[in-house]
Amino acid sequence: MEIAVGKSNLRISADDPSTILCLSHLRWNFVHQRPQHLLTLASTTKNIVYFEEPIFENVPQAFMRSNKVSPTIRVVTPILPLGTSQLHADAAQRRFLDLLVAAIPQERLTTWYYTPMALRFTDHLLCEVCVYDCMDELSAFKDAPPELVEMERQLLERADVVFTGGQSLYEAKRSMHRAIFPFPSSIDFTHFHQARGPGKDPVDQEQIPHPRVGYFGVIDERLDVDLVAKTALAMPDVHFVMIGPVVKIDPAGLPAAHNLHWLGGKDYADLPQYLRHWDVGWMPFALNAATRYISPTKTPEFLAAGVPLASTAVVDVVRTYGAEGLVDIVDADDVELTLRSVLARPRDHVLTQVDAYLLDMSWEKTWAGMAARIQQARSTKNVLPFRRSA
Repeated sequence: MEIAVGKSNLRISADDPSTILCLSHLRWNFVHQRPQHLLTLASTTKNIVYFEEPIFENVPQAFMRSNKVSPTIRVVTPILPLGTSQLHADAAQRRFLDLLVAAIPQERLTTWYYTPMALRFTDHLLCEVCVYDCMDELSAFKDAPPELVEMERQLLERADVVFTGGQSLYEAKRSMHRAIFPFPSSIDFTHFHQARGPGKDPVDQEQIPHPRVGYFGVIDERLDVDLVAKTALAMPDVHFVMIGPVVKIDPAGLPAAHNLHWLGGKDYADLPQYLRHWDVGWMPFALNAATRYISPTKTPEFLAAGVPLASTAVVDVVRTYGAEGLVDIVDADDVELTLRSVLARPRDHVLTQVDAYLLDMSWEKTWAGMAARIQQARSTKNVLPFRRSA
């Protein structure tokens, strides 16, 4: 059937396969990461409706902007008038979701949460299975809503199965749910392996001298910008390439130096072109509440690209890649010494061990494991055929 949604149309057929309705705080067209990898794989057998947080624009009334990014993936973004209150925003999103799921039989709908805050307008939905994929400890992030902890408690009560983005996060939450499982970051090995072959240096990087130490990813409160500044100052002969969108912090406050290059965000497809021309990668994360439970997807991506890597002591990196000798762990006192040591080694120093370690870490395997847990949750629900669930 066809449902009119403001200025666009959303087609949902009752004859289609089952549907995953994903509620996410991350834009689909932002950094390509866990949600995109997993839901793209899920879309081979299911319809995906990816419901983003609202965008506020100068419009006379609320509507849904719909973008079909593949035959089975549709990204839906609520567009709300400027000045819309939280109460009215929640009410509008609730109405939109009712339209979206009207054609989907309840026993063929899976709700998939990345943000507990979506419960404000989804707590009335009926579904077959409710999934909470807990990527990060969102309550520790900058500007986190004060009610997020309580909303997560409610989501954990409703969820039929819970996944975590890393082992540390699993250990912190495993007592909170009867069916919770760790699924750490995986790797699109073939994509990043391209960086090991020859290729032209991107235009905005080709004039940067070597040696180069590079970082890619979101630039926010999790990045230790003071450490970046001090390291660049201490190593004036080394050039630091920083790729990624700047969010939640003031771009004007980023450190400046002749050997520090902030190149902005890049398309996921283009990352191997940049990485193949880096001598060393680094992950200069701050060690704070926001990074306590992270399991950076970029860790295996750097390694698959064949880029030697150094990182500050993020717990999940230390206990896995660090323990295996695949990543050098640094702190503020020895970062220069360690980076120079890594720069002096052959680039293929641990590539054999890296490839063996990454062999079993595909997103395909991760999705297959998740799908099995979802099926298990579906078959063991306490109340049949289904209960009221967000």
